[in-house]
Amino acid sequence: MQMNRREFMGMLAAASAAGMAIDTPSALAGVKPEQLYDFKPFGNASVLHMTDCHAQLLPIYFREPNVNLGFFDAFGKAPHLVGEALLKEFNIRPGSAQAHAFTYLNFEEAARRYGKVGGFAHLATLVKMLKANRPGALLLDGGDTWQGSATSLWTNAQDMVEASKLLGVDVMTMHWECTFGSQRILEVVEKDFKGHIDMVAQNIKTTDFGDPVFPSHVMKNINGAKVAIIGQAFPYSPIANPRYFVSDWSYGIQEESMQEVVDQVRADGAQAVVLLSHNGMDVDLKMASRVTGIDFIMGGHTHDGVPNAIAVRNPGGVTHVTNAGSNSKFLGVLDMDVRGGKVQDFRYRLLPVFADVLPADPAMQTLIDNIRAPYLDKLAQPLATTEGLLYRRGNFNGTWDQLIVDGLMQVRGADIAFSPGFRWGTTLLPGQTLTREHLMDQTAITYPYTTLSDMKGSFIKTVLEDVADNLFNPDPYYQQGGDMVRVGGMTYTCNPTAEMGSRISEMRLNGKLIEADKTYKVAGWAPVSEETRNSGEPPIWEVMETYLADRKVISSKTPYTPKLLGVKTNPGFSA
Repeated sequence: MQMNRREFMGMLAAASAAGMAIDTPSALAGVKPEQLYDFKPFGNASVLHMTDCHAQLLPIYFREPNVNLGFFDAFGKAPHLVGEALLKEFNIRPGSAQAHAFTYLNFEEAARRYGKVGGFAHLATLVKMLKANRPGALLLDGGDTWQGSATSLWTNAQDMVEASKLLGVDVMTMHWECTFGSQRILEVVEKDFKGHIDMVAQNIKTTDFGDPVFPSHVMKNINGAKVAIIGQAFPYSPIANPRYFVSDWSYGIQEESMQEVVDQVRADGAQAVVLLSHNGMDVDLKMASRVTGIDFIMGGHTHDGVPNAIAVRNPGGVTHVTNAGSNSKFLGVLDMDVRGGKVQDFRYRLLPVFADVLPADPAMQTLIDNIRAPYLDKLAQPLATTEGLLYRRGNFNGTWDQLIVDGLMQVRGADIAFSPGFRWGTTLLPGQTLTREHLMDQTAITYPYTTLSDMKGSFIKTVLEDVADNLFNPDPYYQQGGDMVRVGGMTYTCNPTAEMGSRISEMRLNGKLIEADKTYKVAGWAPVSEETRNSGEPPIWEVMETYLADRKVISSKTPYTPKLLGVKTNPGFSA
């Protein structure tokens, strides 16, 4: 169903009259819906962009990070700005709905004031409204759509496949989709997506002959403008996730191949070139400075909600880089004026999706209800009540991961625990009941096995050094995604700007220095090695349910952050 502007605003009014909180202190504190969502289109060709929803079909709470460090060329620049520094850079009024959407500031109070964000039924309403006065507008999905919830895991991602089709996604690329395996991806592309959604990825090739697995791009005609959409899957999937899921495919940044594709689509008459990327924003910014001929990079992976497009100069002109956050919390809107064979001008906005403002689309809500119906009892099973805020996102830790490492050490009998630096996972407010669904929001992966290993102190340091280099390498092309591994039981000091292999020091357990030749029991989860598939070790959600069964009430947690050197004046850091 298509809606025009008048129909959409009428629906908002009807929802308000029916008692839906739209312009109340509990929703948007005086901000009217039309101030957020009713803005005039610009130009003649529009693209909408979502990314990294991580299978969150329902509205959620999601706290943005207070630590997102940038160094060297990235110091003081988006996306490495948090809190007040971000508000100042993008001229966002403190205390506003936008301030809540883009920062962690006063999160608990603001979350109760403005309500939940995202949800596919509410996102669908916004997509329909924007498409109604932008004829021919495309909806792009940057990937990380199939993974991150219980229903996605239990349905083998079919829930998200159906939801994406109903939402009207036109073009998609991938990352966590690969953890469902190459056969499952090809099955969806060849059956479910055929005639509906184009899967594009210029950097996925076969390992034997280097043949393309997916088309590198699609050419779309939007109101007479030829727009090329090029796909870039996450370059390090076989490293960040188990290689055995995609053993016949090769990845990588493949900058030279990217330039060849851009040159090809320009030769084929493309008047606008959009790169749908899952590189991560730092990688996108570097690529934008080196590859010529791309007008816009619509990026994902790092979950950065960046309000404006960032202009990057290169030998061929300027490329504008965007990143559209995560958890269906944002929708990017790119309006282009394409004339005379090129983009003459554009407007870009990143819109927060406030669930209390946007009524649920009936068709999408029905689909979601039907998807969830067989699992409702399992999803709603209460496990505990939290006294404090539970969140994940941040370079070094979050309270959710603190809970997980505490549980791993207790249940598995370990001295130390590691939890991956995943950036997905929803937030719980103090006083909320923690259900099985909430636990699965933090743990729902296809390789959930826990481990208990004997590690020498020297190897523990190697692990921390390797992950720190993935995060803080001065060259973005060597940053392989994710945040720092979370630790439990031990403490350490980190100097992010030190040389590789020298960032980690002062590792201690119970106040005593960890000895290089001494062996320690270390628990973890989400191992990427194939041998662990048949190890018989319990999945992380079983370990955590065992841990929570003895507690029922989770006391407020202070997430452990290592002693950090050289970050006090960094605008990507707030204690």
